[in-house]
Amino acid sequence: MNERIKELLDKYWEASSSVEEEAELKLLLSRVEGFESEKQLFGLLDEMKQEEPVRVKIPKRVKVINLAWLNWAASVTILLGSYVGWRAYERQQEEQAYREVVAALTLIQQNLSKGQEKMSKMNDLKYLSAPEDLFKTEE
Repeated sequence: MNERIKELLDKYWEASSSVEEEAELKLLLSRVEGFESEKQLFGLLDEMKQEEPVRVKIPKRVKVINLAWLNWAASVTILLGSYVGWRAYERQQEEQAYREVVAALTLIQQNLSKGQEKMSKMNDLKYLSAPEDLFKTEE
């Protein structure tokens, strides 16, 4: 009888026993001494079968916030930030070009002033009528 119980238990634990073999195993376990842990297991399983099922409350569905608009908002923010950054970069480049042009014009103005100062000596020559007036000979 113990051999048959061991054989049925092996089949049970391998999940290859039939319903009839499980019923036979329960009957043999109730008649024989020993196998206390198996008796306890099958006893608990029988108790669980006899219990009435308890209704479990299913929680209400929690409203899920749709965050798809957040992707669009992030995209628009990135585009606007890129546009503002590009405009600031262009403005900085324009200011740099303006400063360079002003520096070039200042240099031209300074050189022109130097040239006009040197040409002031030639202003005296415009009143002369002939080259002889330049070179007066003393007699």
